[in-house]
Amino acid sequence: MTDPQNPQPGQPYPGQPQPGQPYGQQPPPGQPYGQQPQYAPGPYGAPPAYQAPIQPPKKKKKWPWIVGILVVLIVIIAAVSGGGDDSSDNTASSGGSNSGDQAGSGTDNGDEKTDEQAAGLNTPVRDGKFEFVVKNVEAGLSSVGDNQFLTEEAQGQFVIVTMTVSNTSKEPKSFSPSDQKLFDTEGRSFEPDTSAQISLGAGDIPVWDNINPGNTVEVKVVYDMPTDAKPASIELHDSMFSDGVKVNLG
Repeated sequence: MTDPQNPQPGQPYPGQPQPGQPYGQQPPPGQPYGQQPQYAPGPYGAPPAYQAPIQPPKKKKKWPWIVGILVVLIVIIAAVSGGGDDSSDNTASSGGSNSGDQAGSGTDNGDEKTDEQAAGLNTPVRDGKFEFVVKNVEAGLSSVGDNQFLTEEAQGQFVIVTMTVSNTSKEPKSFSPSDQKLFDTEGRSFEPDTSAQISLGAGDIPVWDNINPGNTVEVKVVYDMPTDAKPASIELHDSMFSDGVKVNLG
């Protein structure tokens, strides 16, 4: 039997702290000397695993939709402000032209009938709320513009049609020279050359503007045609959606 006063080699004396035990602290009751105390895990458990931050969803750009809506609104406004229920005004103002339209109705076809009954130069005609008077036609120009930095060269020849436009309505109306179509003797149609009109710098409305009620403006519309083409007639429009009225240039 082991004497408590004389312990075996390797065992501590009574009252001596065991290895790993702070000095002065007695071992728990029932625990033999030399045995390390067991500790339960903390109440919070293991720390949570690291998670990458969640990226917020990307917002879709809204400005392309806004621009598209604005363009559609501009087209609708132009359609409403021009023409409409005034298509019956697409006639020449002179009584002789009106009587000629009634006499020749039902006998000729399409463009032949229109060309024969169309008004000529210096004759007022109406389309929608605008009254047009074609004053002059100048053909065979190789370039337009007096400024050397704004001079425009023709692909073929430039043809300039000078006209006056009057607003006969009771409210401002938008007018664009680009809505006016020129026809040659072969029946081909031509659109205005906007760059050449800007370079020309003449006329009150080179691209687009409003005409107030009762006002009359002078407009010079420039067309780029083949050198051998001869302008025959011009189709004048209140807006891009109106029926138009034709004027002979010969």
